[in-house]
Amino acid sequence: TASDPANMTARIIDLISPIGKGQRGIIVSPPKAGKTSVMKTIATSIEKNHPEVKLIVLLIDERPEEVTDMRRTVKGEVVSSTFDRPSEEHTHVAELVIEKAKRMVEMGEDVVVILDGITRLSRAYNLAAPTTGRVMSGGIDAGALYPPKKFFGAARNIEEGGSLTILATALVETNSRMDDAIFEEFKGTGNMELRLDRKLAERRVYPAIDVDASSTRHEELLFNRQQLQMVWKLRRVLSGLAADGNAAPGLELLIDRLKTFKNNDEFLAEIAKQPTS
Repeated sequence: TASDPANMTARIIDLISPIGKGQRGIIVSPPKAGKTSVMKTIATSIEKNHPEVKLIVLLIDERPEEVTDMRRTVKGEVVSSTFDRPSEEHTHVAELVIEKAKRMVEMGEDVVVILDGITRLSRAYNLAAPTTGRVMSGGIDAGALYPPKKFFGAARNIEEGGSLTILATALVETNSRMDDAIFEEFKGTGNMELRLDRKLAERRVYPAIDVDASSTRHEELLFNRQQLQMVWKLRRVLSGLAADGNAAPGLELLIDRLKTFKNNDEFLAEIAKQPTS
């Protein structure tokens, strides 16, 4: 749970799509919806609330200024391959990072890898990997998606101790058939999905989180029974406010109400007092 009451992004994520150790999470975002800010918030919240966790931020095909900004924001390890580097370097760096993370997990460490992003990594493998001759929709080679799936699928919680959590961003609404094809391949492979909404970002409602489309599988493992009932009640209220397809009123109400409480537990306790409509 975010210990900073003003950190609305982390508090809303904790309510709507909580992240546990060993999670395989995908942050689905259109361009300019604030995904970099969300990633930075998640990274700094993990460092603040779980200092025992080893954090690695992997930036693939990113702008150099974004890499510098991330290095100044995050105390953990930031590994990057900027957009001016060849595709072979993107794939090589990603493989080094995931193998290092696996070795740390084998030593009993809890490791979090934040990848920005799985779409660009898949594009890099499409260019760098040897072609199989079978081309899928969007012009992506059939064999190019296996390595990024192997990367993403490495996330798990080890019974003997240690866990590997992977949070990866996926681009949508880019008017690229290849990006859509990549997202379709990864949709459903994660057990936590956080979806950002461009319409909310255009209205300057931040964090631009689409509450209805964001969720965590088996969230009952991360909430106690009473909290889970209150979260479901909250979702029903927010879903009712977004009945016309506009999620902004519900999200604005949630942000305003959260600001009046020091933490999420107080907020959920207040929801419990409200009559069920």
